[in-house]
Amino acid sequence: MSRLARRLEGRSELGVALLLLVLGAVVLIDAARIGTGFTQRGPVGPKAVPVVVGGLLVLCAVLLAREVLAGRRGEAEGGEDVDRGHRADWRTVLLLVAAFAADIALIEPAGWVISGTVLFWGSTYALGSRHHVRDLAVAVALSLVTFYTFAIGLGINLPAGILQGIL
Repeated sequence: MSRLARRLEGRSELGVALLLLVLGAVVLIDAARIGTGFTQRGPVGPKAVPVVVGGLLVLCAVLLAREVLAGRRGEAEGGEDVDRGHRADWRTVLLLVAAFAADIALIEPAGWVISGTVLFWGSTYALGSRHHVRDLAVAVALSLVTFYTFAIGLGINLPAGILQGIL
């Protein structure tokens, strides 16, 4: 085993630090490409938040790498109540994947309100709720609230689909 390999043994957190560094660099590079033009109103333009986020990612990467190389390691999490002998609940996972896939397939033709309702109701069903009527009512309400929050509050129009003209 080489000297470098012995020094890096047990320091897998360096991989996380490298990932954070690369992610921060990508964010900073993309932020540098953002044009300000007529969209900037006031002293803070569209580059501000991506530059701050990218800078913080790089800072976290450097600080994490320094801690790992100094020999300080994170403690193993002991608070989880997980039975490692218990098998994964693939039914729940597959039902959640199906709800997300249905949302992706329905969002353009049916619109956000319908696809969001399928997503929210399907998620509650997959996670074990058996109050179908109540869950459906909450899913519809949540879809409508998010639709109008995006439309009115943020000025972002989500697809209305077959409900175009009604919403």
